[in-house]
Amino acid sequence: MSVYNFVSGAFSLIDSLVRNGVFHIFGYPGGAILPIYDELFRWEEKKLVQHILCRHEQGAVHAADGYSRSSGKTGVCFATSGPGATNLVTGIATAQMDSVPLVLITGQVARPFIGTDAFQEVDIFGITLPIVKHSYVVRDPRDMSRIISEAFYIANNGRPGPVLIDVPKDVGLEQFSYNFIPQVSLNLLGFKSLKSVKEKHFDKLIELLQQSSQPLLYVGGGAISSNASNAIIKFVNLFQIPITTTLMGKGVINEEHLLSLGMLGMHGTAYANFAVSECDLLIALGVRFDDRVTGKLDEFACNAQVIHIDVDPAEVGKNRIPQLGIIGDINDVITKFLIYLNGSKKFINNNEQTSSWKQRISSWKKQYPLLVPKNVNFLSAQEIIRKVSILEPNAYYTTDVGQHQMWAAQFLNVLPRHWMSSSGLGTMGYGLPAAIGAQIAHPGQKIICVSGDASFQMNLQELGTISQYNLPIKILVINNRWQGMVRQWQEAFYGERYSHSNMEKGSPNLIKLAQSFGLLGLEVESRKDLVDILKLFCEYNGPVILNCKVKEQENCYPMVAPGKSNSQMIGLMKQVPKLGIEKNPDNSI
Repeated sequence: MSVYNFVSGAFSLIDSLVRNGVFHIFGYPGGAILPIYDELFRWEEKKLVQHILCRHEQGAVHAADGYSRSSGKTGVCFATSGPGATNLVTGIATAQMDSVPLVLITGQVARPFIGTDAFQEVDIFGITLPIVKHSYVVRDPRDMSRIISEAFYIANNGRPGPVLIDVPKDVGLEQFSYNFIPQVSLNLLGFKSLKSVKEKHFDKLIELLQQSSQPLLYVGGGAISSNASNAIIKFVNLFQIPITTTLMGKGVINEEHLLSLGMLGMHGTAYANFAVSECDLLIALGVRFDDRVTGKLDEFACNAQVIHIDVDPAEVGKNRIPQLGIIGDINDVITKFLIYLNGSKKFINNNEQTSSWKQRISSWKKQYPLLVPKNVNFLSAQEIIRKVSILEPNAYYTTDVGQHQMWAAQFLNVLPRHWMSSSGLGTMGYGLPAAIGAQIAHPGQKIICVSGDASFQMNLQELGTISQYNLPIKILVINNRWQGMVRQWQEAFYGERYSHSNMEKGSPNLIKLAQSFGLLGLEVESRKDLVDILKLFCEYNGPVILNCKVKEQENCYPMVAPGKSNSQMIGLMKQVPKLGIEKNPDNSI
């Protein structure tokens, strides 16, 4: 083990980050964290690490989040004390709700000044306590290496999440003899490792599968976190069980698969919501029975026995008591189950007893497809997003929050880890900086941010980051001049009283805005120009903003109203075909 004499706390921090596999860091400097940035300068000169200067700390933490989701690595973010640290809070909560592994380093006032209300002093440890997986204040630089290695271990093991490390300014400056402590040397008191799944659980799983004639897989973000896509697809193909995913679970299976039902929940497909209401066995993988998925909880899959597999024991039985609960990593559990099944003669193929169930689902798909306006005189978000999905099937997609997010979830068909969206917290302003993180993680890949005109304005300062690093991100703005989902709710549930949801006055000229940052600005408002402009948008070799002027009053359907069951959807639009709705969209442009 290397021993360094008379190095600073800042040196031990950067060295420990690099030894834990970090190359990219997102952040913004300030007074209390300057000793760390001064050390960072030397490491960047040696090309051992690269710092991405964002324009706001919230942009930095969302960028680290997008980096992590798209790559599977731990995102790292730096911010200074006081307002720099508090600007991270929304991004930390976003990562915590969606189980994203981040390590956040904040500067703090020097140790003698802590508790004196010194300039730019806040108790970021206390402020973030409810929204982190774990947190530290480094009181002694000799603890730095251990804390950094612990932070990475905790952020990634079990249910992933953010870990905060607060570093007083004088800790970064203090000289001492330094030894690096790797993760393998850690002894974390109270941290429980996952136990192996017992064979009796697999026997019970087989028994429930044999009994079922209407089974359904309900898959969430835990499957993405554990990289379980291949195992789940094998499971689906073996048992021929229909599969629906949450917003977080998008990408776990190709949605053109015959057994895929797309997304379920408030704005999920009609056939997914009907299926979950009618199934007799619900196999829940890496999900938390969120209210936007379940609707009225006591009517969610009310006729079904439930198998719940999740890495977090706190989630199993929290909202729904399962007949079988298994604690474990999704990929590990499903892979071991398939191996166990291969060596067991207990399972009997039940494809025949589920055939009528699959036929019912197929008829629901034909009767209630997702609808794309066609042969009409207005530009629709659904048509734009569907065409982009066809043009760029392998792209990484980020979204903001609102109607455009739900349309993107409905019409984009993505690969695993190619979908990044703030699902649990619903953070407007997430999409643009998350696209920056995804582009840094995948420099040769196409990154497309689907945003709305209201969400886009939340963090548009990050166009400066895109410009500085010449990141070829494609930004698709669905511009209906409203806070679209707020307007939709005001129309449906608040007597059409549109209180402060119109965004037309004061909105920027997006073409001129793009040009001011050195980006290409494009605009489309006519269907006849859509295909040509989308091709230019996708093929342009650089960053570009496309302002799509869509119909203002378009609503996102189907929709499950608050307090209603998933089968009670509104807006199935049975009369809409006379307006020119394309019921069976193909893959042609």
